Amino acid sequence: MKTILKIPGHVPLDRVDVWFQDEARFGQQNTTTRIWAEKGTRPRVVQQQQFTYAYLFGAVCVTNGKTEAIVAPLSNMDVMKSHLTLISEATEAGRHAVVIMDGASWHQEYLDQDFPNLSIIHIPPYSPELNPIEQVWSWLRQNEIANRSFADYEDIVDKCSIAWNNFVANTERVLSLCRRDWTKLTS
Repeated sequence: MKTILKIPGHVPLDRVDVWFQDEARFGQQNTTTRIWAEKGTRPRVVQQQQFTYAYLFGAVCVTNGKTEAIVAPLSNMDVMKSHLTLISEATEAGRHAVVIMDGASWHQEYLDQDFPNLSIIHIPPYSPELNPIEQVWSWLRQNEIANRSFADYEDIVDKCSIAWNNFVANTERVLSLCRRDWTKLTS
């Protein structure tokens, strides 16, 4: 109900795009996962001790499979506003974007005032299972980022960019991970 109330009255529901947005931190304190190895051997994986990170802001539109992302050295309202700008620009003229996100301090609802074609809706606190982009982070860590070491910040940015581009290259994968029945606003 809240979703429908946030959409301007002149926009029909069939002209609404539902986006899921979140950010994740990737860096030198990386994820280790299982890997294939010859029976009887113990594969080695580097576990770095440095603390350099990058933040990947990502958004997926479950209406049409579009995606938008920014890699930044920190997570704040300026980066969030830049990410919302990308989402707003990716939304076709005459359509309205509803961006569903968690309640992080830089996810303020008033940020949508600068974008006439965009509305922000927060999921309830402590409920990441309601934001399917969490599965994207898991997929990126398991399939692209895990078991790697990074030389520096630029290397992290490069690897995150490659990982995101590999993920979004398959629109069916994007939609199968992120689409939910409850996001369908029309029958």
